[in-house]
Amino acid sequence: MKLHDVIVIGAGPVGSQVAYHLAGEGHEVVVLEQKPRVGGAVCWTGIISQECVRVFSIADHVILRQENSAKLFSPSGRLLRLRRPGTQACIVDRAALDSAMAHRSQNKGTDYVLDSSVRDIEVGDKRVRVGVTFQGERLNFEARAVVIASGFGSRLTSGLGLGKISYFLMGAQAEVDTSRLDEVEVYLGQEVAPGFFAWLVPTSPHKALVGLALRHSSGSYLKKLMSFLRAQGKIVSDQAKIYFRGIPLKPLPRTYSKRLIVVGDAAGQVKPTTGGGIYYGLLCADMAARTLHRALESDDLSAKSLSNYEREWKVKLNRELRVDYLARKFYERLSNRQIDKIFDTIKSKGIAETILKMEDLSFDWHGEVLLRVLKHKAVSRVLEAMKMP
Repeated sequence: MKLHDVIVIGAGPVGSQVAYHLAGEGHEVVVLEQKPRVGGAVCWTGIISQECVRVFSIADHVILRQENSAKLFSPSGRLLRLRRPGTQACIVDRAALDSAMAHRSQNKGTDYVLDSSVRDIEVGDKRVRVGVTFQGERLNFEARAVVIASGFGSRLTSGLGLGKISYFLMGAQAEVDTSRLDEVEVYLGQEVAPGFFAWLVPTSPHKALVGLALRHSSGSYLKKLMSFLRAQGKIVSDQAKIYFRGIPLKPLPRTYSKRLIVVGDAAGQVKPTTGGGIYYGLLCADMAARTLHRALESDDLSAKSLSNYEREWKVKLNRELRVDYLARKFYERLSNRQIDKIFDTIKSKGIAETILKMEDLSFDWHGEVLLRVLKHKAVSRVLEAMKMP
């Protein structure tokens, strides 16, 4: 049986990014993907920042649209339009992005084994055995180390003693036909998406993605939203196939052990404010690859050696994730009336315009902006009147 240097479980952008770097360093890498092909139907909106496109050299052909504005609707229907010069975000074809990232990794020498569902992982003193079901047959793969990048909801992490993510939402999304839609729309309110928000994202002149995320019953709420949008004439039909996925809002308790690293959604490296995980996942993929390369070169794949990965990504992301998480918990407590009041204050006091002029405003880093908004005198007075902390 061939001994690989690294087995990567999951052929999404994050798994392929790890494999790309490790294969580029000359390591023998194999990616195991349970789907019969890379990409395919995924419940992801696929909105990434211009910074993400630049840093990770995202191919132009996977970008469907570039956006610099969005419409936000309060629970009572009040409109707040946010617009900034220059491209702020890109809407990508997620299936095409997955394929492009995999192709780039394959060009470095990575092997991909599709239609292979991982059954179990056994970590030994000198190697790791990964048991898979491949086209109905039971096979084993062996490597010096394993990377779990299989997305949220994998039972593999808890089975390996790394804990599990207890705070998460269930996202629901559908592709719909549209008659008139020229920018991203976001809907707030307890009747629309309790504790989170809903979105309508144009992908082409006559297509859009509509979705939301909730603790439960996300499919029922999405059907109700589609009926509402159809009545408004924003979508042509409210009948569409709905796709679901879990969205982790807190990191995994531990993202490494001996000969093992967890990265991306499987590790909970996701923005709690929006549920977006592509950019953070890719940042952590680079950190994971660097840590593993050093460990493979020194032949030290102990838990102590691989702990450098967790230390590095927490230095980069932990404060941001913490602030975003607290903001998410705060928002969950707000009633429709309170959301409307904060919405009106931000609009009437010109707070939105002030934020949009901030030089350090970023699509990917929300923590500092959230703190500035909450500390603004007008907002603070509103929160005090509501007896909110």
